[in-house]
Amino acid sequence: MKTRRVWLLFLFATVLITLVISWKTVSPLVTSMFFALTLAYIIYPAHRRLEAKVGSLKSALLLTILMIILGLLILAVLAMVAINLLQTFYRNVGDVFNWLLSVELPSSVSSFVQNLRANLMPMLADYVSSFTFSVPGYILQLLVFLLTFYYTLAYAHDMVPFILKLVPEEQKDFVFELLGHLDKTMNALVRAWLLLNVVKGVLMALGYIIFGVSDLYTALVAGFLTFLFSFIPLLEGWMLWVAAAIYLYLSGSPLLAIGISIYGAVLVSPLPDYTIRPKLVAKGADLDETIVFIGMVGGTWAFGLKGILLGPIILSMALVILKGWKNRQRVVKDSHTRSA
Repeated sequence: MKTRRVWLLFLFATVLITLVISWKTVSPLVTSMFFALTLAYIIYPAHRRLEAKVGSLKSALLLTILMIILGLLILAVLAMVAINLLQTFYRNVGDVFNWLLSVELPSSVSSFVQNLRANLMPMLADYVSSFTFSVPGYILQLLVFLLTFYYTLAYAHDMVPFILKLVPEEQKDFVFELLGHLDKTMNALVRAWLLLNVVKGVLMALGYIIFGVSDLYTALVAGFLTFLFSFIPLLEGWMLWVAAAIYLYLSGSPLLAIGISIYGAVLVSPLPDYTIRPKLVAKGADLDETIVFIGMVGGTWAFGLKGILLGPIILSMALVILKGWKNRQRVVKDSHTRSA
């Protein structure tokens, strides 16, 4: 008996250590894998049509190559925008410190500003350099993303049978229900995201024209960038209206700057992200709006960028599990009543 207990403890410890080490190994890549799975889910209908003509593996390869091309184009645009923003920010911080030091200030305040400048400017320079040196890490994340995307599409048909093999026979109906609800929630999230992002892009382009920020061509580019940025949680589309507001203010139009700030915050981002989007998701997934809102905010807080999608999914799955547990308890209670 004692030997068996020691063996069970050893087995439990081995499994626990293996799980911890496995999580430590995978955790740095979870975000890339999650977004790859999400994108594969979005692209899957196109993959099904294409695989009927060229086969599953070739279809997955072609779509992965397409993602690489689109990704490089988007990355080039984001890199140019990021470099300009960093350079402008670094220059503006320096200008602010120069202006503060040129003003007649008390000696203690002037000394504080000088010390702050001496410490802050090197920190900003180090941050920019560290961002540059972290490029190999981003390349590794991109490689994991592309491999996960490819294999998810290539072997999508085998995933559900593989999951069902791991489940006891009496629990398969419940797992089917769980997977069905997962599909419904993901579908609602994707539809809400796409619809809202298109509308936000159109509104941003109109805002650039209405408030006289730019010509039609630049306004269309701003609308397209808003559409792209809106797929990146926390960035969203506010970057474009903030840039427009700064431009208008520096051009001597403070009222127009205030106007596009209100217009952008209310109609583009962040207000629609936490009001209209939860409504659209809740309607498509048959969930309460409050649960979707809590899932988005709490998920972002707990899991970072991926949490804005992962949060509602986790809460949705939790509701299905609670519902299944409640139904099982009722069945057990009814069986006890009949036997009595």
